[in-house]
Amino acid sequence: MLVGIIGAGPAGLLLGRLLHRAGIDAVVFESRDRAHVEQRQRAGILEQATVDALRTAGAADRLEREGIAHDGIDLVFDGTAHRVDFLGTTGARVWIYAQTEVVKDLIALRIADGLPLLFDTPVTAVSDLDGRPTIHYGDQTLTCDYIVGCDGFHGITRPLVPGTGYELSFPHSWLGILADAPPMHHELVYAHSRRGFALASMRSPSVSRMYLQVDNGEDPAAWPDDRIWSELARRFGDHQPNRGPITAKSVLPMRAWVAPTLRHGNLFLAGDAGHIVPPTGAKGLNLAVADVVLLAASLAERHRTGSADLLDAYSDSCLRRVWRAEQFSHFMTTTLHVVPGQSEFDTQLQVARLRGIVSSRAAATSLAEEYTGITPAS
Repeated sequence: MLVGIIGAGPAGLLLGRLLHRAGIDAVVFESRDRAHVEQRQRAGILEQATVDALRTAGAADRLEREGIAHDGIDLVFDGTAHRVDFLGTTGARVWIYAQTEVVKDLIALRIADGLPLLFDTPVTAVSDLDGRPTIHYGDQTLTCDYIVGCDGFHGITRPLVPGTGYELSFPHSWLGILADAPPMHHELVYAHSRRGFALASMRSPSVSRMYLQVDNGEDPAAWPDDRIWSELARRFGDHQPNRGPITAKSVLPMRAWVAPTLRHGNLFLAGDAGHIVPPTGAKGLNLAVADVVLLAASLAERHRTGSADLLDAYSDSCLRRVWRAEQFSHFMTTTLHVVPGQSEFDTQLQVARLRGIVSSRAAATSLAEEYTGITPAS
């Protein structure tokens, strides 16, 4: 069996790793160069199942040394911080380990194994999806048994699946920064404020990753460092950020999108090629990993026994998990963000929801289960 994987993000690279360990050949195509791929700033929160998948793949050595385990989060509203205990209510935790680092680890392993990883190789077309599909790149072709699109929303594979999917845009974005400053708190802090949402995360004990809710279309240049630090201080209440040099700024639009199906013939979609979630629920990377873990097992069963049962169930199984994650991400987004023109009535409803979470063990447990990803897919 030969599988063509388009996209060398975490989904494509992990799938290649899992297939190799199952004795299945794969070629990974990536349109950008290695340096670009290893520098893309993306998610940084790993669920327990994601960490377990990386361990199973033999790709967690550096994660075990450098990952930062978090046993809960702080919710800030009305200026006061309230802790939600994940480990105490569910026995689960999450890890801070940047997607950039996951990608570096998987690239290093694939190169060390001498497996095909083609950087700077844009795929120009894909054909014969109902038979033995063919990948066209440059003046060459590769005919496979299956193709997996891990090339994101703007890649070549997503439009090959019929249907437009389901989409929701939000009336706000995130201004994200990296700063050479110690994190403001030892765990993640999610802040609801009448001035807008804020999130404090980290990349290491000396590097902070923080976000501010801003208007759609906002120019990062309109936010000099002093303005960012002042606004963060206003929104976090009990917690206050440690200031330091800001090394990166970017604006992230917030949207949700789900494909109608993750399969068309012998083409499968995984990760952002099949679904986008707003980042408030920290689900994007974790959903991508869940996709390829299931897909690798399905392809391995096909390779080993000839049965296509798991492959035939792949799309439905993944989409049940995806829609549950969309629901949770939507809840977190609409509860924590103040939309333009929002009434005080709506603001008080948000505060009531947050107060309900921190005052009820059952409600806190429910949030912890969803956040850490330990709930069933359906």
